[in-house]
Amino acid sequence: MKKPRPILLVALLAVLAFLVVWFIKGFAPERIVGPGEIPATSTAPEAPAARETMKATLFFQREEDGLFVAELRDVPATGSVAADAEAVLAELIKGSSGGLVSALPPETKLRQVFLTKDGTVYADFSKDLSAAHPSGSDAENATVFAIVDTLAFNFKAIKKVFILVDGEERETLNGHIALDRPFHPDFTLVARS
Repeated sequence: MKKPRPILLVALLAVLAFLVVWFIKGFAPERIVGPGEIPATSTAPEAPAARETMKATLFFQREEDGLFVAELRDVPATGSVAADAEAVLAELIKGSSGGLVSALPPETKLRQVFLTKDGTVYADFSKDLSAAHPSGSDAENATVFAIVDTLAFNFKAIKKVFILVDGEERETLNGHIALDRPFHPDFTLVARS
């Protein structure tokens, strides 16, 4: 009977170790990262040749039923998803031009938008998003999904959104909706024409 060859044994152990690491990393629970750990692909806009615009769809609420209604705006476009997402969120914060209800307090400032390679956006707002927010779970839910649905609708590269306040993860927005996880779009909140 032949003795096992050490090179073959080492190669098999290396493959086994790789598979174990791949299995563990592939099924690990998602965790939010701190502001210093956010892996941004790009936050600086690329210089456009001419001042271009894009048609952005923003979601605001109808007063009678709380459903979202789309409102179109021309927004400066740079070609960078992160920079364009900042411009779209800045328009969302300005509020509706058609008499609809804005889910974000007008005092809110957008600090920055980070986009990762896997399509996760970190949208970082000033503390006014929380401090000036009306109370109630419905109001918080509307704020979260006005942000998430607006981003996901306009940018196919965006798959999920983390909402940060003053560069940090918050337990809740204002006591109701947990912000310790990413949000996926929910277009069931949009009114059907």
